[in-house]
Amino acid sequence: MCTDLTAGVRPSVLSLKEQILLALTYWREYRTLYHISMDFGIHESSASRIIRKVEDTLIDSGKFELPKKLPSRVDEDINWSVVIVDATETPIERPKKTKETTTAVRKNNIP
Repeated sequence: MCTDLTAGVRPSVLSLKEQILLALTYWREYRTLYHISMDFGIHESSASRIIRKVEDTLIDSGKFELPKKLPSRVDEDINWSVVIVDATETPIERPKKTKETTTAVRKNNIP
């Protein structure tokens, strides 16, 4: 169980404060790892590893816990609000090519 954020085979380019700031930026703004890594001047995979390391360290400390699942019984005191986003990819419909819509190029000017 590793509780030091700076422990590892290769030391991070970022200081401990910068690593924590990177993780907080990810959690708060929920931007892509690509954009966060560009802000901090590191590779995308390094940003992902730093976030995972910070999360694991916080969980291992015992002071933080991620919820396992929602309670089976819903209390009437809780005001639930849900936002559903459909982020599926949809192919773009392109017009079909026909003889009327395309023009033939004359090849008699080619040397």
